[in-house]
Amino acid sequence: MKADARLATIEDLAPAEETLTVAFMDYPWTRWVIPEDDYAKRLRELQRLYLRHALRHGVVLVTREHAGAAALLPPDAAEPSESTMEQIIALHGERIGRLTGSQPAPGAWTLETLGVRPSHQGRGLGSALIAHALRDVSRRGAQEVRLETSDARNVRLYERHGFHVTSCTDSGGGPAVWAMTLRLTESRQRRSG
Repeated sequence: MKADARLATIEDLAPAEETLTVAFMDYPWTRWVIPEDDYAKRLRELQRLYLRHALRHGVVLVTREHAGAAALLPPDAAEPSESTMEQIIALHGERIGRLTGSQPAPGAWTLETLGVRPSHQGRGLGSALIAHALRDVSRRGAQEVRLETSDARNVRLYERHGFHVTSCTDSGGGPAVWAMTLRLTESRQRRSG
């Protein structure tokens, strides 16, 4: 399978939701913040809500055959609607307090999610999504992209694309969370220099 990515359309959302659900099934952070009862159903519904919001206010990317998906939001993205927030709170249930309220840096885009189906990992799809995402948001005027991850393997993947760790925090009994950032202007200068 060729490792390429493209901008998603509304028709891509259902398969992208499924991909992200499978990709995040055993992800440390989602296991920490989503209750075990109906975990898969809750996870899929959260992916649906987040992807729809990102498609309206940011960028959603998919790979061929929807084996991978990613979503980014600009710094000025609208907050989710009140009804969406109510659904998010209900889906997290008693674990809603485990969500951290990290504030994005002024002017920074946020890589909200990136996932590849386990059966397709190791084929360069994550890298294709990251590369396409960085090109796309750069064309839209982004100067910085930030993200958080709770999987050390992801830290290495993002570092290969120029991100660097800005902090690593303990989530009070949950998984460690690495915050990472990439200054796109510096990244472009390194590539052209």
